[in-house]
Amino acid sequence: MQEIKKDSEILAEIYRNAQLGLTSISDIMPEIDDEKIKEEIKREYEGYEQICARAATLALKYDLELKSPSPIKKAMMWSAIKMNTASDNSAQNIAQMMIKGTVQGITSLKTSLTDGGKFMDEEVKLLLKDLIALEEGYERKLKSYL
Repeated sequence: MQEIKKDSEILAEIYRNAQLGLTSISDIMPEIDDEKIKEEIKREYEGYEQICARAATLALKYDLELKSPSPIKKAMMWSAIKMNTASDNSAQNIAQMMIKGTVQGITSLKTSLTDGGKFMDEEVKLLLKDLIALEEGYERKLKSYL
């Protein structure tokens, strides 16, 4: 029998996912020269900030301490971004990199939606669905740069 994820686990994943988005955007912004994609990435940053704020508010309900990604994970992301943009910081390459991270996030979040089952708290489920929809929108928008 499949184990049902707890609301607190899903909420922690939502927060972690949005924090990874914020971190990757912070790392990639200095590498972007193209103003059009830079504006899109800034817009995405604002969306992730809103999700983090909503998750933090919900965490109070569960008396949950939300944690940011580990320093090792952040360092790995930073180095990957620097290596991937060193020789090509075109809008197309930036979009490809961002799409990869976004798709990983969508996959993880959709799995959590299934694993959360029908007993998931409605507020957590709404936040989860909102983040999925946000990331799916980002993916569509980023694909226009390919």
